[in-house]
Amino acid sequence: MQIIAQILFLLALVAGIGFFIRNIRKLIRNIKLGREVDRSDNKGERFAKMARVAFGQSKMVKKPISGFLHVIVYVGFIIINIEVVEIIIDGLFGTHRVLSFMGGFYNILIGSFEILALLVLIGVIVFWIRRNLLNIYRFLSRELKGWPKNDANYILYFEMVLMVLFLVMNATDYQLQLNGAPHYASEAGITGAFPISQFLLPIFEGMSNATLIIIERTAWWLHILGILFFLNYLYYSKHLHILLAFPNVYLSKLRPQGEMDNLQSVTDEVKLMMDPDADPFAAPAEEETSAEPEKFGASDVFDLNQVQLLNSYTCTECGRCTAECPANQTGKKLSPRKIMMDTRDRLEEVGDIINKKGKYEDNGKQLLDDFILREELWACTSCNACVEACPIGIDPLSIILDMRRYLVMEESAAPNELAIAMTNIENNGAPWPYNQQDRLNWAKEN
Repeated sequence: MQIIAQILFLLALVAGIGFFIRNIRKLIRNIKLGREVDRSDNKGERFAKMARVAFGQSKMVKKPISGFLHVIVYVGFIIINIEVVEIIIDGLFGTHRVLSFMGGFYNILIGSFEILALLVLIGVIVFWIRRNLLNIYRFLSRELKGWPKNDANYILYFEMVLMVLFLVMNATDYQLQLNGAPHYASEAGITGAFPISQFLLPIFEGMSNATLIIIERTAWWLHILGILFFLNYLYYSKHLHILLAFPNVYLSKLRPQGEMDNLQSVTDEVKLMMDPDADPFAAPAEEETSAEPEKFGASDVFDLNQVQLLNSYTCTECGRCTAECPANQTGKKLSPRKIMMDTRDRLEEVGDIINKKGKYEDNGKQLLDDFILREELWACTSCNACVEACPIGIDPLSIILDMRRYLVMEESAAPNELAIAMTNIENNGAPWPYNQQDRLNWAKEN
């Protein structure tokens, strides 16, 4: 019977990890659909920022209550899952609490895991209340209806169940030790290591050892299978940021936020125009004639760079960006969170087509208009509030600017007010409708 359990465990482990690797490969493939961008500079500064922002949660705690609770859940959940190492060893080799040979240190580990499990459980319950009962504005936006709202709740339920299973597993294990059950008491020396689950003992007192073993084994199996399921659910969830926050912060922009990127295609054309030795009538080089002209800006996910696509997968949908957006606060349609969610949805749509047909075939849709509306793009004030607010270095503004560049430079579809200002700049050297000779007339009045 034991060998069958070990074989089943091995199969579950291989299937869970295999499916996870398959999903990660799809994720990397989808991100690589974007343009390459070089973020290999200043490695020391990037690692320091990653340690401070992604690992140290420095931007999360700017909102003290939610930030503190997030730190507890984050740290607790990660540390508690260290025990997964022991569970895997026990499952593969048929042992029970194989690391208990560490004696007192093992007691401290299990005890700290239990305290953290209780704190995680409390934190998750508070998060559920905040999301579902307190009517916090950033959780009520239109983009959080349906699946996004349910997804957030599913994760909270999952974490609650995993923590309860962990405590039930320990409580029944403890009761079996106290009962002197074979295979439990013999591994022991850890009867003081359950500071939280010991309070559950009254539930299990009086039960036979056979019943306790069934409950303990059931909790053990559900706990590890739940973790494997959770690992694979991440790909379909906003909680993918658990894995992607670190590379996302590392690859985030280090330059001042107000400094905008220049389009390389525009830079190349200007350099050509300014080159006195360039022949404007020369035929393009042979290798260039077959290539498509480089697009100005972005109308679809293929035009965005790989860091922007990574941003879309990393978005936690927390809504801090939207809560800080002045355009959103004044009732305009723009929501930076929706920009990231729409980008991810379009990228997933493209990925699904590739999965089914082996390559991308145009389905008549693109990111612009079909997912992100022009009204949303032009509502942005370019203030960078959304970038500053994001706790993991996501940059919705860069996507907005690239799409606006496409509208202006490829479709000449700027709003009338902007078109007038650009015409005045071209003709008068200033955005106002005054002849250059009259621009200093205001000074004569003094």
